[in-house]
Amino acid sequence: MKIDFPGLIEQKLPSGTVIYRVRPKGQHSKRIQISGEFGSDEFIRQYWIARRGEKPEQEKKASEQEAPKSIGWLVQSYFEYLEERVKAGTTSAKTVKKKRNLLNRLIVEPDRKMLIPREKLIEMQDKMGSTPAQADALMEAVSVMYDWAVERRYILENTAKGIKQIYRKGEGATPWKAADVKKFFAAHKYGSKPYIAMNVLLWTGCRIEDLTILGRKFECVIEGIEALRWTPLKRGSSEVSLPLFAPLKAATRSATVQGNTYVLGRGGNPYASGDAMSAMFKHWCRDAGLNELSAHGVRKGLAEVLAEMGCTQYEIMAILGHSEAKTSEIYTRRVERWKLAQGAMEKVTATGAWF
Repeated sequence: MKIDFPGLIEQKLPSGTVIYRVRPKGQHSKRIQISGEFGSDEFIRQYWIARRGEKPEQEKKASEQEAPKSIGWLVQSYFEYLEERVKAGTTSAKTVKKKRNLLNRLIVEPDRKMLIPREKLIEMQDKMGSTPAQADALMEAVSVMYDWAVERRYILENTAKGIKQIYRKGEGATPWKAADVKKFFAAHKYGSKPYIAMNVLLWTGCRIEDLTILGRKFECVIEGIEALRWTPLKRGSSEVSLPLFAPLKAATRSATVQGNTYVLGRGGNPYASGDAMSAMFKHWCRDAGLNELSAHGVRKGLAEVLAEMGCTQYEIMAILGHSEAKTSEIYTRRVERWKLAQGAMEKVTATGAWF
């Protein structure tokens, strides 16, 4: 049966396997078998070679092009494993991209031995001292890869395991205050992309990457109330169900151009990634004179407001999609401590203990 390409023939074997053969142009009796997933770049490459009457050689995988048992071979083999997991839906493409950016540092000299001595790894970490968070991320990525390699007996030990972190985590994103939100809206008027983005963040508490998917398709009715229901993109997040508050609904309908998502990029299309959306939101913050603030700070500010209003950590979990109570507890504990401290000092004052 012919499909899509001139001279391409699909054949189903008794085993159920499908193979493809190509009849070269002008050679009606000749057939050349090709491989690869139908429609893929490799499949199309082989098709055109076969169409010319030549037998195409299979393109080598990246790991097959590296010296056996070298660091290049190990890293490429690991990437190939991760890509298969992406296809199976058990690993996100974003995670693989981050790992690739980190582990590519190891294959500047791909022919080196695949097991890097511990002291050399620490030396690499030290050289990245100006970006400590990135240095620690590299050591973690190497450790995870080496665990994978140990399980398959490619190496005997994980030399990256237990290397101390050099990054000291700070307070993280600065929470937004009411005055900051007013300043943002003063710069970005009703109906604009930043106006809509801020409203979605304020009224849903979603993460920045969720702005790339949230739209009318997630709107529903729960017990007679208009609502939004979605599962955040962050791996391990719990489903979120929130009322579609009137200000949020009005904001999402304020744009002249409507599309599949509330916040649209160029050409009326959704933003390609959370990183792209984050970079644009940071640009909008700078335009409003709020250089030190970010999209994540909106979520953090909402969490603090909810805690100050007396919401329990489980209520905050439901709104923000936290899967673990300890995440929301960060905000409730701060408020509880303040109230406990106030109560305790009032008792001290009442007793006259200091005077």
